[in-house]
Amino acid sequence: MGHDRGVSTSERTTPNAWEYIKYCYWAPLPKSMTAWVENDLAGPGASARMVVRWAIPCIIILCPMLFVPADWGVRFTMTAPILIAYLFFSIALNRVYRRHRLAQHGLNPDLVNRLEREKNSDLYDEYHRKYRGEHRRR
Repeated sequence: MGHDRGVSTSERTTPNAWEYIKYCYWAPLPKSMTAWVENDLAGPGASARMVVRWAIPCIIILCPMLFVPADWGVRFTMTAPILIAYLFFSIALNRVYRRHRLAQHGLNPDLVNRLEREKNSDLYDEYHRKYRGEHRRR
């Protein structure tokens, strides 16, 4: 007499909590979640999600510095430069890391630029018409 226990026979298309945490920091997700990964890494808000994901470990590591027995100014000057530099690097390397994650999941790394290309498609079309005398291929 077996129970189903809510186990579905169809493959999931979104990660559970533990899969999401692993995905955020090192592990690829199953192929059934490819559409979710594509939207997460190349969809709206992808850059902000990556900065937040990479800020969390830094904040966790810096939290004990707030308990150092010193003036709040000292505590702030110990933690703020590290956090600010970390955030600058996470912003600067955002596209590089998202391209790597897309390739890790077997997706086209050029998807990182998809939203920018869609937003500026009329400018690209005008450029191709004006300077190349052709319509841009999509």
